[in-house]
Amino acid sequence: MAENSTGGESLLFLTDEQLRKGIEAMFFAYRGFTADPDRILEGMDYGRAHHRAIHFVHRSPGTTVGNLLAILGVTKQSLNRVLRTLFDDGLVEARVGKKDKRERHLFLTEKGRALERELSDAQRARMRAAYRAAGPQAVQGFRTVLEAMMDPELRQQYQGLKEGRQ
Repeated sequence: MAENSTGGESLLFLTDEQLRKGIEAMFFAYRGFTADPDRILEGMDYGRAHHRAIHFVHRSPGTTVGNLLAILGVTKQSLNRVLRTLFDDGLVEARVGKKDKRERHLFLTEKGRALERELSDAQRARMRAAYRAAGPQAVQGFRTVLEAMMDPELRQQYQGLKEGRQ
């Protein structure tokens, strides 16, 4: 199969040490990826759960609470706690479903959209710099690796988001 151009190691036969380095790189990359939004949210007493909720409500305006539960993979109690603060602070609003009055459809308010933009701008800047430094082949390879790491049902959810189905 493909050869790694930096070390010539066959990608089919990675050693435990090479895998450990990859795992550690993921940990440190995630810390970097979340550092900017964490700093922004820190002064607001929000955490990463709030960030994820804001991101996916922005990504899929009108999404239901049930759909957001499925995407985030959290308990209903945990999501309700997060949503309550976002409602109370005027960042997210819930509208009753037109077809099913039991459903609550979630939307960001203008204040919520402004916060989402600030959070995403910070992450986009970091991703853009990393993508430019790595080059197009590395970016495609990175996406392939990330998708291959997803459990099948999560990959399906991700594909739905990419295609705008959620």
